[in-house]
Amino acid sequence: MTAPGRRSSTFTRLLRHGFTDASAAERLLESPELAPVRNDPVLLEALGATADPDLALLGLVRLLEAQPSPTARRELLDTLIAAKPLRDRLLGVLGASAALGDHLARHSGDWHALVTYEPRDLHPGVEEFERGLAGADDPVSLRVAYRRCLLSIAARDVCGTTGVAETAAELADLATATLRAALRLARAAAPQDDAQCRLAVIAMGKCGGHELNYVSDVDVIFVGESADGADEDKALRAATRLASHMMRICSETTVEGSIWPVDANLRPEGRNGPLVRTLSSHVAYYQRWAKTWEFQALLKARPVAGDPALGGEYIAALNPMVWQAAERENFVGDVQKMRRRVVENIPAAEVERELKLGPGGLRDVEFAVQLLQLVHGRTDTTLRSGSTLEALKALAAGGYVGRADAVQLDEAYRFLRSMEHRIQLFRLRRTHLVPEDEADLRRLGRSLGLRSDPVAELTREWKRHTGVVRRLHEKLFYRPLLDAVAQLAPGEARLSAEAARERLVALGYADPAAALRHLEALASGVTRKAAIQRTLLPVLLGWFADSADPDAGLLNFRKVSDALGKTPWYLRLLRDEGAAAENLARVLSAGRLAPDLLMRAPEAVALLGGGGGAGGGADGGGGLEPRGRAQLEQEMLAAVGRAESAEQGVTAARGVRRRELFRTAAADIVGSYGTEAQPVEADQGALVDRVGGAVSDLTAATLAGTLRAVVRDAWGDGEDALPARFAIIGMGRFGGHELGYGSDADVLFVHEPREGVDEREAAQAANRVVSEMRRLLQVPSSDPPLLIDADLRPEGRNGPLVRTLKSYEAYYRRWSLVWEAQALLRAEPVAGDAELGRRFVALVDPLRYPSGGLGDDAVREIRRLKARMESERLPRGADPKLHTKLGPGGLSDVEWTVQLLQMRHGAREAGLRTTRTRQALAAAREGGLVTEEEAAILDEAWVLATRVRNAVMLVRGRAGDTFPTEPRELAAVGRYLGYGPGHVGDMLDAYRRTARRARGVVESLFYGAS
Repeated sequence: MTAPGRRSSTFTRLLRHGFTDASAAERLLESPELAPVRNDPVLLEALGATADPDLALLGLVRLLEAQPSPTARRELLDTLIAAKPLRDRLLGVLGASAALGDHLARHSGDWHALVTYEPRDLHPGVEEFERGLAGADDPVSLRVAYRRCLLSIAARDVCGTTGVAETAAELADLATATLRAALRLARAAAPQDDAQCRLAVIAMGKCGGHELNYVSDVDVIFVGESADGADEDKALRAATRLASHMMRICSETTVEGSIWPVDANLRPEGRNGPLVRTLSSHVAYYQRWAKTWEFQALLKARPVAGDPALGGEYIAALNPMVWQAAERENFVGDVQKMRRRVVENIPAAEVERELKLGPGGLRDVEFAVQLLQLVHGRTDTTLRSGSTLEALKALAAGGYVGRADAVQLDEAYRFLRSMEHRIQLFRLRRTHLVPEDEADLRRLGRSLGLRSDPVAELTREWKRHTGVVRRLHEKLFYRPLLDAVAQLAPGEARLSAEAARERLVALGYADPAAALRHLEALASGVTRKAAIQRTLLPVLLGWFADSADPDAGLLNFRKVSDALGKTPWYLRLLRDEGAAAENLARVLSAGRLAPDLLMRAPEAVALLGGGGGAGGGADGGGGLEPRGRAQLEQEMLAAVGRAESAEQGVTAARGVRRRELFRTAAADIVGSYGTEAQPVEADQGALVDRVGGAVSDLTAATLAGTLRAVVRDAWGDGEDALPARFAIIGMGRFGGHELGYGSDADVLFVHEPREGVDEREAAQAANRVVSEMRRLLQVPSSDPPLLIDADLRPEGRNGPLVRTLKSYEAYYRRWSLVWEAQALLRAEPVAGDAELGRRFVALVDPLRYPSGGLGDDAVREIRRLKARMESERLPRGADPKLHTKLGPGGLSDVEWTVQLLQMRHGAREAGLRTTRTRQALAAAREGGLVTEEEAAILDEAWVLATRVRNAVMLVRGRAGDTFPTEPRELAAVGRYLGYGPGHVGDMLDAYRRTARRARGVVESLFYGAS
């Protein structure tokens, strides 16, 4: 029995050597198998040098117990103590891999594979591994031989004899040898099938790129041809049987486990396509049907097994297509979208632990490198490598990637791959998740040489490297463009003009020469402005490329920077406000309207920040949240009050309107596109309501400010200065809080003489006010005009522009037509005398919500007018199915249907008494006048049609009711509506489908069809 003091001494020594369970280790050291060496300090030192001394000691005891005889056990111990190379390799493997410890316990003689290293053993290739597998004659013995070979790879890896790239290449070579051995077994089992066909196995993915993990699916594609004139169909069936058997040999679980799954899903048509195709079938598929990602996958294609000549023919036939992939429309967008989709599919609970697929992970480096290879490999064959690290080195040498960026990415990739290797090596399980258990993290950190505080050091290094990748992986594509034009680093290899042009074209720039000129103007020089813009531009270029018009985004950014570049707060805003730069990029590349508004007063860019920003107070507050009518009206009235004339006052009001239109448009764009900080607004109806409400409030405030300016200039200050009470009634979309960016302001003007004022004098004053308001709101200036449309007044254009309340009453009592009552459904006071406005509403309520509902004659008249409008007002040549206002299922259909319900039932259903379409539709649903499904269909159609009209105005800078015909404009509308590059057809189909469903509901509810 060990004395307490002696035990304490051993216990302390074990802790000092890195054991975490010193008591268990002490018991293991007391086992009879270790009796000859338990006091040998060499053993303890060697165990303490492993990733997990406890695991290494346990594995050693199990291996000794498994030896077939005392002589074999003595041989192992003697060699272990005498030969440092074996000691380091064997204990290193046992301390890093429980799975390989299990293998050694089952196959106790395999430790001999680690005893001696000839020079050729230090860097074995396919031939050496084939010799190691040569004795395998069934799937079980193949697994044992595979693990024996894996032992030697792992030993070199954990001892540092090979680096991560060499280890990955050895694993790929072992996989190649294993595929050949499995195919040999499959052929031996079916010699008749073998005689009928030629079969080539093409490695893809990491195996094809010579960068395989310890445990990974081995991606393959099969090519088959008939042999010696055999029937092609029979030959393909035979080849399919051989290929299937080969896959099972590798993938199926036996008493020795499995090797790894063989995955053929990268083949044409994926799992829905035939397992084996002829070469001509492969070529036909890639020429006609293949997607961008399939050509990206072919970057790593490499023949590894089967008929070498056929494999070579496959590569020769498809290789030219790979290097033409960058010429495909939306190439960069497709690749980036595929990357985003991968990230989106990671479970939320795992995304931060994902080494491979998570943000800043291995896939970010691989995607960025492959993107650059495909763009520039067309003309530079030195880039055509399947290995990520070799390709990155070639990209740096050619100036396609900055050298400093390449060095950082290389270091990060090697570290992350080393983590991945050691995580998988422990259990030989396919995983890319960083463990959460502290013991696992400790083992992982120690295996990477982090010994002082393994868990903390590992976490710090891991986060540092993923941070580097996150920062660089997208800039990698754009930064060399700046280096090519700025030329600030002497001696650095740079992109040639042609390579820069290639890259810009791949990004979607239609005029790469102009883009390079803009970049040169923005990035050249040694000023603070140029330095900050060189930092910002790589990110901005990525956001511009994500739009339908990158050229416009870059040009607009140059214009804004030329206007504001010397303003300190502008560059500080973009540099320090995380959201501001992305918001600006989205706004500048989404169309013409928002940039046009911004260019007229570039200081409004301050609104794109998260807070007040520079000039926030003077500019009405920072941020993109719309401001309420009261706040807007207060600002406009204050501006008018400071002005010396009506012209100056209205100019100030129009300036506020322009700024607020920009705020609304920018918020709409950011909500529709989404940013890193703010996802796409899921509720499309909320976006529509926000725009409609903001523009309507802004128009009302502008009219209030203009009215005050005109009255003050002609009659002086004071509420009673004007000889008449005067109110403005919003009509149409204005009254319904549904104005779009390009909408006119439909209004009625009502006045009433003040006490003691002659009616003629009051009428003249009111008409003068209206005339002056319309003139001042349309005076040519840098601010957009506001057109006032009063054509919905009694008698239309032939009637007086302004009427008294009594005149309206007399007209509506005697002459009113049903369409005028329908138009009054949208009437709502928006400016002027509030009391007069309320009296006007009280006057028209009985007309628009008749107490007995609508008579049959009135219903027929409304239907007749609607049918006539459909046939007469649709523009010649327009596609009715895509006309958002007058086409089937468009705005007019939905609004007339809702308005008919309001007039028929509004007197008894209080919820219907609203000027807003969506609120009235919801009230009709609540009142049981329409079903839930009918209401949802009509609402969806109305929201979509409104969104399209808003998009057209944002993109083209002028109003329109149909989809644009110019491809870039159409793509920009699609981008606003959430359709990515190449999907405008899907957008148009979705609109037709939505409108068609709505028209069916309209036929039933409005026209009374059964």
